[in-house]
Amino acid sequence: MADIENKYPENVAGKFYVDNQCIDCDLCRETAPNNFSRNEDGGYSFVSKQPSSPEEEAQCNEAKEGCPVEAIGDDAA
Repeated sequence: MADIENKYPENVAGKFYVDNQCIDCDLCRETAPNNFSRNEDGGYSFVSKQPSSPEEEAQCNEAKEGCPVEAIGDDAA
């Protein structure tokens, strides 16, 4: 389960975030390309844009559910 205490600083403020468990598998970036980006230097994903439509919200939830290491959280305010 993702831990808000360990979220990457690049995450934009809001509901979704990625923490330091990310293994750079690319699933979230493929599932919700408008919302997740890659830190090229660190080799991990982060939330670059919070969802702004029901479709993006669904894609972010799908990415969270599919994350193999549970690095995506949705309890941030």
